[in-house]
Amino acid sequence: MTDGNQRVAVVSGAARGIGAAIAKRLASDGLAVAVLDLDESACGDTVAAVRDAGGRALAIGADVSDEAGVEAAVARIADELGAPTVVVNNAGITRDNLLFKMSVDDWDAVMNVHLRGAFLLTRAVQKYMVEQKWGRIVNLSSISALGNRGQVNYSAAKAGMQGLTKTLALELGPFGVTANAIAPGFIATEMTAATAERLGVSFEDFMEAAAAETPVRRVGLPADIAHTASFLISEGAGFVSGQVIYVAGGPKD
Repeated sequence: MTDGNQRVAVVSGAARGIGAAIAKRLASDGLAVAVLDLDESACGDTVAAVRDAGGRALAIGADVSDEAGVEAAVARIADELGAPTVVVNNAGITRDNLLFKMSVDDWDAVMNVHLRGAFLLTRAVQKYMVEQKWGRIVNLSSISALGNRGQVNYSAAKAGMQGLTKTLALELGPFGVTANAIAPGFIATEMTAATAERLGVSFEDFMEAAAAETPVRRVGLPADIAHTASFLISEGAGFVSGQVIYVAGGPKD
């Protein structure tokens, strides 16, 4: 592809972990990538990896829960990379606790980043998709959407991502836009390492226990999610929309 007809993707929470893996995979697929995270300077490694491999990437600092900030970020992306027609809503945080210990601030923080952030970023990008009669939306859900002790806020947010996805598929499908969700199982990232630390166990033991409960007998890697996102964003996935794909090493209800 030349710069003139190259697809442009926006990946939120792309400074590290799953988001970084997705950004680098999409770049290898031939897309230009806007690497969006709260701290623009933190995006440097991901952007450098894309550019070193010959791709085009732009670091963008924005709080996905801030309406004005998201609108400004997307306008900059359109100006510097081109009109974005792919959005991956990956930005997320955890504020885990049992219900009776959870503060309203912890509830709101998780909802704002996951759900409000996905809403704002998708809304800002969809006009470019509609104009071009083509688009791909991939939202990151989680197996926690099925319920997970100590994560009432995170579980609710990730379940909400699935409802958001199905509604986007209905509304935007007539304009050539697909919307799908990926629901990862245990993925070895800084976030799961932090969970292990919170629980007072080593990350190695935490991963070993998770692998033992997974039918394929291993934990997931960010690359596993990136592969799935690559498929959903591909031209060949144009008849796949409104789906939730559990990438969890085995079946989930």
